[in-house]
Amino acid sequence: MERWTKMMTRWVVSRPWRVLAGAGLLGAVLGLWLLGARPQFSGGGYLATGTEAARADAVLAERFHAGLPDLVLRADSRSPAGSEDVSRAGLDLTVRLSRQPGVERVYSYWNTGASELLGKNGRSALVVADLAGDDAATARAAARLVPRFTGAHGPLRVSATGISYVSAQATEVSGQELLRAELLGVPLTALALLLAFGSPVAALLPVLTGLFAVLGAYSLLSALAGVMPVSALATNVATALGFGVAVDYGLLLVSRYRQELASGEGGDEHDAHGSPGTRGATLRTMRTAGRTVFFSSGTIAVCLTPMLLFPLPFLRSLACAGIAVVLCCGLATAVVLPALLVLLGRWIDRGDPLARWRRARSAESPLWRRVARAATGRPVLAGGCCVLLLAASALPFAHVRFGVTDYRVLPAELESHAVAAGIERDFSLPWDRAVTVLLPATDAVEQEAAVTAYARQLSERPDVASVVTGLGTYAHGRQVAGPTPGSLLQITMGGTWLAVTGSGPPASDPDLVRTLRALPSPGPHLVTGCPARVLDTKTALAHVLPFIGALLIGCVLVLLFLFTGSLLIPLKAVVLASLSMCASFGAMVHVFQDGHLRGLLGSFEVTGELETAMPVVMFCFAFGVSVDYELFLLARIQEEYLAGADCRTAVVNGIARTGRVITTASLLVAIAVLPLLTSHVVLLKMFGCGIALAVLVDATVVRGVLVPAFMQLAGRANWWAPAPLRRLHRRLGLHTAFVPPAPTGAVPAQQKQTVRKKIRT
Repeated sequence: MERWTKMMTRWVVSRPWRVLAGAGLLGAVLGLWLLGARPQFSGGGYLATGTEAARADAVLAERFHAGLPDLVLRADSRSPAGSEDVSRAGLDLTVRLSRQPGVERVYSYWNTGASELLGKNGRSALVVADLAGDDAATARAAARLVPRFTGAHGPLRVSATGISYVSAQATEVSGQELLRAELLGVPLTALALLLAFGSPVAALLPVLTGLFAVLGAYSLLSALAGVMPVSALATNVATALGFGVAVDYGLLLVSRYRQELASGEGGDEHDAHGSPGTRGATLRTMRTAGRTVFFSSGTIAVCLTPMLLFPLPFLRSLACAGIAVVLCCGLATAVVLPALLVLLGRWIDRGDPLARWRRARSAESPLWRRVARAATGRPVLAGGCCVLLLAASALPFAHVRFGVTDYRVLPAELESHAVAAGIERDFSLPWDRAVTVLLPATDAVEQEAAVTAYARQLSERPDVASVVTGLGTYAHGRQVAGPTPGSLLQITMGGTWLAVTGSGPPASDPDLVRTLRALPSPGPHLVTGCPARVLDTKTALAHVLPFIGALLIGCVLVLLFLFTGSLLIPLKAVVLASLSMCASFGAMVHVFQDGHLRGLLGSFEVTGELETAMPVVMFCFAFGVSVDYELFLLARIQEEYLAGADCRTAVVNGIARTGRVITTASLLVAIAVLPLLTSHVVLLKMFGCGIALAVLVDATVVRGVLVPAFMQLAGRANWWAPAPLRRLHRRLGLHTAFVPPAPTGAVPAQQKQTVRKKIRT
């Protein structure tokens, strides 16, 4: 690893102008391509694919043109919906909508007479349209149709909602949020970097690498959108994560480069102007901090890769966004940043009013040295208090309730949200609670007696309020209404479906779905509807979660072993990262599910649930960033240990030398995701809040106290590994070569003997 890194860095520093010219040309090509690209991002993807509900939905859409309506128009009037002038306008609206390109079928109160399409006040009615194509196509069609068919149409005032229009508005809002994030996030990040570095030249370097990474990731997502569903939120996540990771890597490398320049140990390399030390300082920086960045980008990418195995398109697109932007960050940091460092040389501190003081002061943080000494002096007390604090923060997660994203993630003032909420309030149609029982091989005409008996049997159950079939409506074991033009649409050649409404609270709907699936029917049956989709999504996630979690943790353990050569340190890193993640999950439940402290984050609708996929997203992203900080710290502790220090001294010195960098990096990551905290989309707000909280807790409580306490208790066992694994680690060339920390100067003879002994053992 060291040999490969050194060869690549030597090649870069010997040709800095060529490297930057190539990077600039690539960036220009990608930028021009994006200007002409029209990627079609999806606003959905939150439901699991391949489930029973998904199969039933496919059959309902293909054979019955049924399912959740793509576009719903609410028509309000001052006169009753059945009056002559209102009926004429309603039928005209229905016919004109049905003739539009991309519209497969339209049914309304005026052409079916279905009572569920009539409002409780008698003056509101619904027009429901099925649109052609996949999610992206129906969202585009909805966005095109809504402006034409809303507003005043004779005596009708028309407004719109439906899953496709919700998706279209989610995509539109996400695009606006992305632009706002770039306009707000880039200046904020640059300002924070300027305060951290002092020099505008040094502060600009992470911003450039972040822009390069985001440009590359956005280009890849735009290309992928043509072959797979890519969530519109993926672009927002890529922007926030790209700048956050680029800031981390840039801060680590620039800080180490400054230390190498200040030490005067750049070696015999010369820069373009003949000044000794610049190229040598760059090489030494890349051999130490550069190696850490290489492993860090690979580790975060590995943490995100298992998300590709989840049966949710939303998770897969976020995984693609995260992997793309992290790898682009690693590439820019490994190639572009060293070339910039070589060309800038000592100009990196130009414009810094504190440059002289910055070079004169110690690279260590006195505050973090004192914290590390206290933690290693009483490791049991310090570590125990931190564990209790994190466990208390995680307690709210014990009563978490999961749900699936719907219109409520959008701002309440948006049309699709407001209209959907109004329909739930003013219509008896249970959009979110109706359970559909599909009988794909049962002919309702030839098997009328069997279907009727089945409907009566279901309606007799205490947990069922009503059963609507193509032959009539049943409640309490008897028929209460005959067929209507709308209900006859539930019958086709060789198949039918029933709409079952539960009588209990919404929390009992999953039990109703399980009951309907277990009960015998006149033929093979499938159960779908909103409760079934939510249940199947939760079940699908729970089914694959243990395997994916084990795969993720196993890959991280292997990567950390390759980085450290230790068996104990990787296990410690996984346990502590998981503990800090649980604390973040508890905070998410406390704020977004229970509605506490919502005033600090702006207004959003409290649904009493967490989106099912968000803990998975948070764990993968925040776990990767947590391991990222672990690598920063371990690399420096290992350098101190190999330089001859005992365990406690190595830990204290390592934290003293990296504490300021890691704390600053966590603050900069929090600033980078700040635009997400102000987002009007609840999922983005939740993601930004979770990431910011996770990195801040991890960089302070975990890295500052828990890690030194644990490593002090473990002692020399921190670096233990069986002899065969040690030999394998060295044979792969992945061991850390001894590179003394820059300020330490020459290594005494007795220290070199200690180093050689440690390397052998």
